[in-house]
This record gives sequence, structure tokens and C-alpha cells, in this order.
Amino acid sequence: MQQETGRRSNRERTEATRADLLAAARKLFIEKSYAETGTPEIVAAAGVTRGALYHHFSDKQALFRAVVEQEAQAVAEEIERASPETLSAREALVKGGEAFLVAMSAPGRTRLLLLDGPAVLGRAAMNAIDGENGTRTLRAGLAIAMREGAMRKLPLDAITSLLSAAFDRAALAIETGASRQDHTVALAAMIDGLMTDGFTPRNT
Repeated sequence: MQQETGRRSNRERTEATRADLLAAARKLFIEKSYAETGTPEIVAAAGVTRGALYHHFSDKQALFRAVVEQEAQAVAEEIERASPETLSAREALVKGGEAFLVAMSAPGRTRLLLLDGPAVLGRAAMNAIDGENGTRTLRAGLAIAMREGAMRKLPLDAITSLLSAAFDRAALAIETGASRQDHTVALAAMIDGLMTDGFTPRNT
């Protein structure tokens, strides 16, 4: 029992160290940018050794990727909470879109996911991360809407990519002061425009 407690305690310490590194790195990447942040600053802010950093991450870029993945997962979780299976396909898409814009308003998130992420990791890597998170939820919602007949049959990958780009552009605009309400209404109208003939959208 004592050995098991010791192992569990070691695991918890390891997880705590990783969490401290991610939190410190996120703060510095937002405040100073990826390029201007050095690993000595990160370990100092996290209160760990340089060896601890390299135990968890091979280099600064690997740490940055982990921060980006954590942010993308947080956005996907917010979307999923806002669009349960009890909603209609159309409502799930609209509510999920609203949740995306709210989630992206977290300080520094648009910079990490939409600006520095592609610049540091490359577009292919960001597409892969998005494909496991926010874009995955959008694609699934569109597929359900088409399967249920609520939405016209369209090339799924293409419409997912186009709508995802529209949502990203809205998040960037909101970050610089544009109205979130206006963008929410406009994006809902775009989704309604994809609905099958005879569909009556809600009043907005």
C-alpha cells in the first residue's frame, strides 16, 4: 500500500510539473510571443529546473505545441457542451458556433490558435490539431445535418473548411473590437442558408 501511495504521489508530482510548465509557457507566449520567449524564462516562471522541462518536452516548439493542443481541446469541449444531442442538427450547429466565439474570447487564445500556431507549427500541423478538436465537432455537426436531411447535400470536407475559416475570421475580428453579436447573427444566417428548401429558421 505504501509503495502504491508513493507511485501515485510521483505521478501526481509529474503531472503537476507538466501543468506548471504549460501554464507558465502559455502566459509568456501570450505576453511576449513565441519568438521572444526563452526556455530559461519558462522554467523560472514555472519554478522548475531546465531538466524538468526537457523531461516533458523535447524543445520549446514541442512545449508550444502542447499549449496549442490544450487550448484547442478547451475550445472543442465548450462547443460540445453547448451542442448536446438533444438539440436539432441546425440548433446544434448554431449553438456550437456561438460557443466557439465565446471560447475564443479567452485572453490570448486567438493569438495562440489563429496567429502564432500556424506561424510556428505550420499550416499542416495546425490543420491536424484542428481536425482533432474544433473542426472535428463542426464536421460532425454538418454530417449529421446532411444525414438527417436538414441541410443540403454538399461536399463535406469543403463546406467544413469554408465554415471553419469563416468562424476563425469572425474570432479574429471580435478580438480587434468587432461586435460578437453581429458576427453570431451573420454566422447563423450562413448556416440557415445551407438548410434544405422549406426549412424555416428561428427568429433572430
